Amino acid sequence: MKSTMLPTDVTTWTLDPSHSQVEFGVRHMMISTVKGSFNELSGTIAYDGENLADAALEVEIDAASIDTRNADRDGHLRSGDFFDVETHPKLVFRSTGIEGTPESFKVKGDLTIRGETRPVVLDAELLGGGEDPWGNQRLAFRAETEINRKEFGLSWNQTLEAGGVLVGEKVRITLEVQAVEEPGD
Repeated sequence: MKSTMLPTDVTTWTLDPSHSQVEFGVRHMMISTVKGSFNELSGTIAYDGENLADAALEVEIDAASIDTRNADRDGHLRSGDFFDVETHPKLVFRSTGIEGTPESFKVKGDLTIRGETRPVVLDAELLGGGEDPWGNQRLAFRAETEINRKEFGLSWNQTLEAGGVLVGEKVRITLEVQAVEEPGD
């Protein structure tokens, strides 16, 4: 159930990484979906419950924190074939505009992966807000988008003997984030 304790002016919120997740799914061998997550992220939200147009979001994800529950695959994803984490340690999203209502809105922004920046649109919703047991105000959001990994320089693949490829081009990204209001806001 959503709480009605939402801000009525612009306030700054910090993502709580222990209560936030960035997950993805991509087709494997064109027959199943491999899912994974990034375990380290940070970010801020400037949020106005009365006027979404005044809101802004910035998120940084540690590319090396990728976790698909397979150490060999994770190592390959960190390599130059994919994220090249030595050269490009962060994935970054910065919003450029937000439209809609708190219940259902679109976050337009620029996503940078492996040094390539492309516009994306997140379909998002406010899950709720309220005070935690320690007196901190919290907000929770969910957002989804789909990207073509090749547009971000993630083009490695392998042709399969039976036809098709090992790794699909489309990647489904889901964020479930919780943020804590900054003191003084």
